[in-house]
Amino acid sequence: MVTVKEIKKAENSKGEEFYGLIVQSGAVPVKSKRSGRVYITAKTAFVATTFDEETASSLIGSEFEGTIRKVETDPYEYTIEETGEIITLSHRYEYVDPALDMEEQVVEEISVY
Repeated sequence: MVTVKEIKKAENSKGEEFYGLIVQSGAVPVKSKRSGRVYITAKTAFVATTFDEETASSLIGSEFEGTIRKVETDPYEYTIEETGEIITLSHRYEYVDPALDMEEQVVEEISVY
């Protein structure tokens, strides 16, 4: 289950503005690579929409079936907002709806035959 926490204005490759949803998973325990200590966090992901600002805003607090998974990417630089530190990442997080994920698998299996 994920929860819509906020909306964010974004721009597509054609320069057109649109609104997306910032969705957040439930609490997840994570082990620090530096200290080895366990802490609790939540994963977040951006999901594009076709909604106007008012409609997107009305979804804040809504819950949807699904999870947020880590996806490997080409390395890129990311600035940590709180500190201004620039780090290199090679992953992103994306929202996954299990029903749509299952549908995609079924289509792939059918097309193989």
